[in-house]
Amino acid sequence: MPWTHHVVLMEKVKEIPVRLWYMKESVTQGWSHRTLAAMIKKDTYNRQGKATTNFSLTLSTSESELARELLRDPYIFDFLTLEEPFREKELENALAANIEKFLLELGHGFAFMGRQYRIEVSDQDYYLDLLFYHLDLRRFIVIELKKGKFQPEYAGKVNFYCSAVDDLLRRPGDAATIGLILCQEKDKIIAEYSLRNVEKPIGVSEYELTRTLPESFRSALPSIEQIETEFAERLGRNTNNRARSVSK
Repeated sequence: MPWTHHVVLMEKVKEIPVRLWYMKESVTQGWSHRTLAAMIKKDTYNRQGKATTNFSLTLSTSESELARELLRDPYIFDFLTLEEPFREKELENALAANIEKFLLELGHGFAFMGRQYRIEVSDQDYYLDLLFYHLDLRRFIVIELKKGKFQPEYAGKVNFYCSAVDDLLRRPGDAATIGLILCQEKDKIIAEYSLRNVEKPIGVSEYELTRTLPESFRSALPSIEQIETEFAERLGRNTNNRARSVSK
């Protein structure tokens, strides 16, 4: 690992186990020192393995641990420029348009298979928001994007998608498909209840488009209205001063 990476780690990460984790990820994923610094800033270490899942009920112990570490919570999509209100389709399009950065946020091993991926079940067409294949886990990953709060019915829909992918796309040697529901908010208890009796391995994570400022910072900053008012007042004063100068 280049010396610049070690400098970043020594400056920004004090705990040795955390520093070793970032070192391993840098080597495995080929992070530049700028990417490493960005991942530290986004607190990637503490977001690993935080998704709400039913993996302990649907996967073997070894598979469950590996799959759990695969998912993050929340996912930080600060490379997008979406503003409220936006539609789920706009989020999907934006992620697909920034697929390199999206893959970086997802983590090592993800291969993008497509967006609005069509599958046919009983002569009916269904479209998966995003479909990935994980090269290390040897399994498909179905991602469903949702705006707003997590709802229990989302689990049933993704369970259906995972079953269909297992039957239609899964090849000999592939492990069971994993579903990931990405929403803006989730109640952990509701998510756990929703996944408890679902047969397919599914995780639920939140996503953030931008990191919000702390309340203390927000209160110290002027609002847009205040900025506009101040700008108009200054513009008016400058105009009056120029008028007086001309009259003299």
